[in-house]
Amino acid sequence: MSWELFLWLLALCVLLALVVQLLRFLRADGDLTLLWAEWQGRRPEWELTDMVVWVTGASSGIGEELVYQLSKLGVSLVLSARRVQELERVKRRCLENGILKGKDILILPLDLANRSSHEVATKAVLQEFGKIDILVNNGGVSQRSLCVDTSLDVYKELMEVNYLGTVSLTKCVLPHMIEKKQGKIITVNSFMGIIAAPLSGGYCASKHALRGFFNTLRTELATYPGITVSNVCPGPVKSNIVKNALTEEVTKTLGSDADQSHKMATSRCARLMLIAMANDLKEVWIAEQPFLSMAYLWQYIPTWAWWLTSKIGKKRIENFKSGVDADSSYFKIWKKKHD
Repeated sequence: MSWELFLWLLALCVLLALVVQLLRFLRADGDLTLLWAEWQGRRPEWELTDMVVWVTGASSGIGEELVYQLSKLGVSLVLSARRVQELERVKRRCLENGILKGKDILILPLDLANRSSHEVATKAVLQEFGKIDILVNNGGVSQRSLCVDTSLDVYKELMEVNYLGTVSLTKCVLPHMIEKKQGKIITVNSFMGIIAAPLSGGYCASKHALRGFFNTLRTELATYPGITVSNVCPGPVKSNIVKNALTEEVTKTLGSDADQSHKMATSRCARLMLIAMANDLKEVWIAEQPFLSMAYLWQYIPTWAWWLTSKIGKKRIENFKSGVDADSSYFKIWKKKHD
């Protein structure tokens, strides 16, 4: 075989590999590192058993589904949220699979905005189980309102709950992890911690703040390789977070049941989160297309991302004002073209 033929074949192989990767990316529902870990990495069923996992925001949405999947791995669970009755419901369902017993699940009501209660709550977990292996910072509140219409009290509430509440609880748990030189801190951020979008100014701000804080914390913990800090950034996922989102006043939530058929299944999001935990990934992006592509644009080609977001943002605002889910129309167009 001549060198010229060999080089042509090599170029053809490279081209085919690029085409295959492009097709995979168009069908991807997570960043490439995460999907590689799902294919070749460590299994949650091997890595997360016999651990004590504390999940905030465990009464609904991503937190609830994550708890169900964790309960099948033989872990001890601490379930926290404000609604005790909902936590009791989640606990009962966890026990239905027959793997955990009642003593393996602690219901611990918690208000992230009430920072003075976080130290007491942490001591209660340690008294019950003796350790905290994984803290999942999932609790939070969203927003749907234009900046010009939004009360400053809404921004204050978003920062109190999403940012300061999460930081406060983490700081209460961190000394315990440092003492034993081991632990995982998983923070459920959002695509809004990477990108920016109209109608979510306060929410974006709180999530950008979380990303900055936990990226900094990771660098400060470099001398403790047994402690991992992970940012999980989901895109649109089926849950009640939009229904319960704050609007222009802190006492008013959106309250509408918008169509969620275009959003990722909560079970898939939770599974990918478990993959991230098992493989100690520093940051993961979980979303179907075209949202996943938007995250890559904002990360690597921000000028293009700003231009595209300004175009899409107009439609997002129109959807919101007409009572339609802000992201639904262009997602459905994408799905129709690629299904």
